Amino acid sequence: MTRDRVMTSGIRVTAPARLHLGFLDLNGSIGRRYGSVGLSVDQPSTIVEVQANATNSAAGLESQRVEKLLAAFTDKAGRDRYAVRVLKAITPHAGLGSGTQLALAIGAAIARLEHRELAAAEVAIGGERGARSGIGLAAFTNGGFIIDGGRGANQRPPPVTLRTDFPDDWRVLLILDTNRAGVSGEAETTAFAGLPEFPNAMAAHICHLVLMKLMPGLAERDIAQFGAALTEIQQIVGWHFAGKQGGSPWTSPAVGRLAQKMQLLGATGIGQSSWGPTGFAFSPSHEAAQRLYHSLVEEAKGDELDILVAKGRNSGALIETV
Repeated sequence: MTRDRVMTSGIRVTAPARLHLGFLDLNGSIGRRYGSVGLSVDQPSTIVEVQANATNSAAGLESQRVEKLLAAFTDKAGRDRYAVRVLKAITPHAGLGSGTQLALAIGAAIARLEHRELAAAEVAIGGERGARSGIGLAAFTNGGFIIDGGRGANQRPPPVTLRTDFPDDWRVLLILDTNRAGVSGEAETTAFAGLPEFPNAMAAHICHLVLMKLMPGLAERDIAQFGAALTEIQQIVGWHFAGKQGGSPWTSPAVGRLAQKMQLLGATGIGQSSWGPTGFAFSPSHEAAQRLYHSLVEEAKGDELDILVAKGRNSGALIETV
């Protein structure tokens, strides 16, 4: 171990959650499959601290996941070992990108301790992340509103084709159901393999909505146009996945009901992030989001749901020496 490593107390990484807002093309007939739309949000987040150590060790939250990631990142002969403490963790299997953010946070911290600059895509490959979507990688790197170009013939994570700041005044209400979990791991791979063929016409329509309604709405700060496009995209993709979610676009029916009530009360752009169960609804301001929150929070508690008012995060993960 070098003197520099002894003098460095450790690295703390704060990594943001991300929303997966929908796929562009699940068919892939023109050579690229998936393609994702997503948003980095300021909460919840994952916070890890990593230090050089005699052996690999995991403390705090998500210790089993951390142990596997440490083994993957330090399996080369002669590599140093690390102690990882997870101070805060995004809820796993909730549709918020917890696994990707944890892997990227640990990988980035190790790279900093070893005085290396490592791109998020390299860390993702080492941690076996980014198989279908590049949203989590882009959220970690730069934050903001993101579109990726899907998977091509190579094995690299999907490239970011658009990244832009999200309006500071807009809010997104996250609807959390801690009693349910989205599909993940081998079950997710099996679920994707068992999906029906996605019609080219649907993929073309989604791309049309993104290019000619969603993005212009975002550029012009027109939340009604943005939200209408997003709701329609979510309906198309959600019903395509319904057969793997109990016949519904919502992993949690209670989340779906609450999101629809938010829409009736003025929210827009409702849907489910990834496999859920987390749902979302967009609001034009902090004040409007707070009114929605206070109107529905007691009903949410009655269904054992939580509501979190978040905003877009227009910067990537925070990496600092501690």
